[in-house]
Amino acid sequence: MTDLTHLTIAAALDGLAAKKFSARELADAHLAKMASLKKLNAYITETPDVARAQADASDKRRAAGGKLGALDGIPLGIKDLFCTEGVQTTAGSHILEGFKPTYESTVTKNLFDAGAVMLGKLNLDEFAMGSSNKTSYYGNVINPWKRQGDDTDLVPGGSSGGSSAAVAARIAMAATGTDTGGSIRQPAALTGTVGIKPTYGRCSRWGIVAFASSLDQAGPIARSVEDCAIMLGAMAGHDPKDSTSVEMAVPDFRKALTGNIKGLRVGIPKEYRVDGMSQEISDLWAKGAEWLKAQGAEIKEISLPHTKYALPTYYIIAPAEASSNLARYDGVRFGLRVPGNSLDEMYELTRAAGFGKEVKRRILIGTYVLSAGYYDAYYLQAQKVRALILKDFTDAFKDVDVILTPSTPSAAFGFHENEGDPVQMYLQDVFTVTVNLAGLPGISVPAGLDAKGLPLGLQLIGRAFDEETLLRSAQALEGAANFTALPAGV
Repeated sequence: MTDLTHLTIAAALDGLAAKKFSARELADAHLAKMASLKKLNAYITETPDVARAQADASDKRRAAGGKLGALDGIPLGIKDLFCTEGVQTTAGSHILEGFKPTYESTVTKNLFDAGAVMLGKLNLDEFAMGSSNKTSYYGNVINPWKRQGDDTDLVPGGSSGGSSAAVAARIAMAATGTDTGGSIRQPAALTGTVGIKPTYGRCSRWGIVAFASSLDQAGPIARSVEDCAIMLGAMAGHDPKDSTSVEMAVPDFRKALTGNIKGLRVGIPKEYRVDGMSQEISDLWAKGAEWLKAQGAEIKEISLPHTKYALPTYYIIAPAEASSNLARYDGVRFGLRVPGNSLDEMYELTRAAGFGKEVKRRILIGTYVLSAGYYDAYYLQAQKVRALILKDFTDAFKDVDVILTPSTPSAAFGFHENEGDPVQMYLQDVFTVTVNLAGLPGISVPAGLDAKGLPLGLQLIGRAFDEETLLRSAQALEGAANFTALPAGV
């Protein structure tokens, strides 16, 4: 039998339908592989009992000829930012250690209603703040990829580093992620996987631990564009419990994968040729444009003039919203509590012990830009620039259907490279933050290897709520790139 952990979702669904294997066998294969790759530290909490029970229920539905969900029997990893009823949810932070929600996030409920099987809760940067998975209280996630001839441990990207590493290492068939400034697309690029951040409002944020509420959006990381289309269809949908969830029908994203991009207009933004970008990434970007052109697309240079302000704008708005969202962690209602001689002292001691260095840094920045005397100078100005960034995209999409850019400025790097330089870490999101600021959908597709054998990704950006065109374009790019490389030992 084929190694079940190497199947795509689409192939696994076909195999289950043909009775080549059972959902229980599929789950057990992944659980065994998880046990052999614990060194990656991809999971914070493993849920083998839950997985086997859900897999057995799926097999019973299939045997009875009952109605099957879009992901019936498919084993997934869940980023530990999604609240899961009765299962510890930490957000990668000490302050939430031991917290077991009494409710289920809307996205995970949608997935379980579709028949998905939960293997466990995946590691992440603390409260989704980071680009390397180095800020988790539960330790670094290790990228399964290595440089040729070099055994240095590499970062898997962040914040959804556990999700991307698990999918790349075949210890989850696919995984949920969240993307606030690139936290699905950047780790997907660094691990040779596919990751899509849908339009803001496409997936409910209810039951997802909040970082920056106007930027956060859930999405899948998987092994193919088709798998992302299948999974996104199950995750998405209107939710009356989330005021930012858009009341709009969810298309059949898989049906949109026609393979035809003849006449598609692809924009190449000149502002994305940033200083310090490697020649390899520049060459891959040009190759990506040629691949799409060869399939009948029209390539057009476009301008997104406010791109240079995107990173500073993001690092004002996101910390400001974080400082507000994280005020709820006070030692009173849930999670960690460090006793003090007064209520204020308990707050101080709990937060000092419970939050990591990066989270404290962003809370301080956010509190500063929202404080009296600085709100107008920083936060209000950032919101004005955000509106200009959205206008740039709105104008560009009058002339093009999708936009092609690199996903990241570099391949995966070592844990001690960029050490002590938060600005260098923030620059990892230089190509992705604009998409969140504008609320648009974006996808990263693995497109090649660098000289050291590490994966590089290309990003496509689409119009709001036009994931169908975005996925169709991404599959065309995926087919041309024909990326089949795997990490050693997987």
